[in-house]
Amino acid sequence: MNEDLPVLIKPLEVELNGVGQYQHAETVQDLVKMLMGGKWPGGGRKYHNALWRSMEAIDWYIDASTARAAFVDAAHEAGMHVLPDDMAQTVILGDNALKDRTLAKA
Repeated sequence: MNEDLPVLIKPLEVELNGVGQYQHAETVQDLVKMLMGGKWPGGGRKYHNALWRSMEAIDWYIDASTARAAFVDAAHEAGMHVLPDDMAQTVILGDNALKDRTLAKA
Protein backbone atom coordinates (compact mmCIF):
# COMPACT_ATOMS: atom_id res chain seq x y z
CA MET A 1 0.00 0.00 0.00
CA ASN A 2 1.04 3.59 -0.55
CA GLU A 3 1.60 5.04 2.93
CA ASP A 4 1.92 8.53 1.43
CA LEU A 5 -1.80 8.64 0.61
CA PRO A 6 -3.84 10.34 3.35
CA VAL A 7 -6.36 8.11 5.12
CA LEU A 8 -9.31 10.43 5.74
CA ILE A 9 -11.37 10.44 8.94
CA LYS A 10 -14.32 12.44 10.23
CA PRO A 11 -12.51 15.62 11.40
CA LEU A 12 -11.94 16.11 15.11
CA GLU A 13 -10.36 18.51 17.56
CA VAL A 14 -8.53 17.14 20.62
CA GLU A 15 -7.55 19.11 23.72
CA LEU A 16 -3.90 18.05 23.48
CA ASN A 17 -1.97 21.20 24.34
CA GLY A 18 -3.78 22.10 27.57
CA VAL A 19 -7.22 23.18 28.68
CA GLY A 20 -9.08 24.86 25.82
CA GLN A 21 -6.20 24.38 23.35
CA TYR A 22 -7.33 22.06 20.60
CA GLN A 23 -5.40 20.40 17.78
CA HIS A 24 -7.18 19.52 14.51
CA ALA A 25 -7.04 16.16 12.68
CA GLU A 26 -8.51 15.13 9.32
CA THR A 27 -6.44 12.01 8.58
CA VAL A 28 -5.21 8.93 10.40
CA GLN A 29 -1.72 10.28 9.81
CA ASP A 30 -2.70 13.36 11.85
CA LEU A 31 -3.78 11.05 14.67
CA VAL A 32 -0.40 9.28 14.63
CA LYS A 33 1.39 12.64 14.77
CA MET A 34 -0.58 13.55 17.88
CA LEU A 35 0.02 10.19 19.51
CA MET A 36 3.75 10.19 18.72
CA GLY A 37 4.44 13.93 18.98
CA GLY A 38 5.68 13.86 22.56
CA LYS A 39 2.78 15.82 24.09
CA TRP A 40 0.48 12.87 24.83
CA PRO A 41 -0.02 12.60 28.62
CA GLY A 42 0.92 9.01 29.36
CA GLY A 43 0.82 5.79 27.43
CA GLY A 44 -2.00 3.65 28.74
CA ARG A 45 -3.61 0.59 27.19
CA LYS A 46 -5.97 2.64 25.04
CA TYR A 47 -3.09 4.81 23.83
CA HIS A 48 -1.25 1.73 22.56
CA ASN A 49 -4.45 0.39 20.99
CA ALA A 50 -5.02 3.71 19.19
CA LEU A 51 -1.48 3.71 17.85
CA TRP A 52 -1.81 0.12 16.66
CA ARG A 53 -5.21 0.73 15.03
CA SER A 54 -3.90 3.87 13.33
CA MET A 55 -0.98 1.97 11.82
CA GLU A 56 -3.37 -0.74 10.62
CA ALA A 57 -5.60 1.88 8.99
CA ILE A 58 -2.64 3.48 7.22
CA ASP A 59 -1.81 0.06 5.78
CA TRP A 60 -5.52 -0.35 4.83
CA TYR A 61 -6.02 -3.43 7.03
CA ILE A 62 -8.88 -1.81 8.94
CA ASP A 63 -11.35 1.00 8.37
CA ALA A 64 -10.24 4.53 9.29
CA SER A 65 -13.30 4.96 11.52
CA THR A 66 -11.98 2.14 13.74
CA ALA A 67 -8.69 3.99 14.18
CA ARG A 68 -10.56 7.23 14.91
CA ALA A 69 -12.74 5.53 17.54
CA ALA A 70 -9.65 4.04 19.22
CA PHE A 71 -8.03 7.49 19.24
CA VAL A 72 -11.10 9.06 20.88
CA ASP A 73 -11.06 6.32 23.55
CA ALA A 74 -7.36 6.98 24.20
CA ALA A 75 -7.95 10.72 24.47
CA HIS A 76 -10.73 10.13 26.99
CA GLU A 77 -8.49 7.72 28.93
CA ALA A 78 -5.92 10.55 29.12
CA GLY A 79 -8.60 13.02 30.31
CA MET A 80 -8.79 15.06 27.11
CA HIS A 81 -11.90 16.42 25.42
CA VAL A 82 -12.58 15.56 21.78
CA LEU A 83 -14.83 17.67 19.57
CA PRO A 84 -17.35 17.15 18.06
CA ASP A 85 -17.70 13.79 19.86
CA ASP A 86 -17.96 15.26 23.36
CA MET A 87 -20.41 17.92 22.18
CA ALA A 88 -22.85 15.18 21.10
CA GLN A 89 -22.47 13.55 24.51
CA THR A 90 -23.15 16.87 26.26
CA VAL A 91 -26.34 17.39 24.27
CA ILE A 92 -27.55 13.87 25.02
CA LEU A 93 -26.67 13.93 28.73
CA GLY A 94 -27.51 17.57 29.43
CA ASP A 95 -25.53 20.61 30.52
CA ASN A 96 -24.11 18.95 33.64
CA ALA A 97 -22.29 16.30 31.59
CA LEU A 98 -19.42 18.60 30.65
CA LYS A 99 -19.19 19.88 34.22
CA ASP A 100 -19.09 16.29 35.50
CA ARG A 101 -16.29 15.37 33.07
CA THR A 102 -14.31 18.46 34.08
CA LEU A 103 -14.66 17.64 37.77
CA ALA A 104 -13.63 14.03 37.15
CA LYS A 105 -10.37 15.24 35.57
CA ALA A 106 -9.48 17.39 38.60
